[in-house]
Amino acid sequence: MGEMGLRERKRQRMYQDVSDIAVRLFLERGFDAVSVAEVAAAAGISKPTLFRYFPAKEDLVLHRIADHETEAARVVAGTDDPVDALRRNFLAGLERHDPVTGLNDHPGVLAFHRLLYGTPALVARAYRHQERSEAALAEMLGGDLDARLAAGQLIAVQRILALENWRRIAAGEPVEKVAPDAVRAAERAFARLAVGLAGLRGDG
Repeated sequence: MGEMGLRERKRQRMYQDVSDIAVRLFLERGFDAVSVAEVAAAAGISKPTLFRYFPAKEDLVLHRIADHETEAARVVAGTDDPVDALRRNFLAGLERHDPVTGLNDHPGVLAFHRLLYGTPALVARAYRHQERSEAALAEMLGGDLDARLAAGQLIAVQRILALENWRRIAAGEPVEKVAPDAVRAAERAFARLAVGLAGLRGDG
């Protein structure tokens, strides 16, 4: 078990290191101006090895948010009130300025979001990430059509709230000014979802 744990940690470290190198190059020169071969060379691995870790060039960037793909599903697992569970989780993220909520002004976070939202290929890949998040959440909510409709609304609300926060901060507004509005917007959005999705229960 210890050896397998070490092997897994080394694998995750490889993912992180290669992703970090790729993102640095993309930020310096632009996503389209850097080839996969250049990323592999900078990471000291072969191109085939890189593709074993990252099937697509876009995945080098999306790796940074990959751990959030099943977050919503994990949050609602076994809860009696999935909407409230996600509301509390999002508000907690705002409080700690989690980058995934958009409420973060660290230069590296802002640069990453500019890269992500400013590159069509990455936007398209991020949409697939969103689809998988919806699918995982829908499965946790029961897996039927009603569950899929609910999951779509819940994931969309979180995405739009985060995007609004990021846009305001990227435009130069300080976090301290955006934060109270972000909390009010989240409370308002989840309150409306609670009305529309009354009776929704988490599985698991």
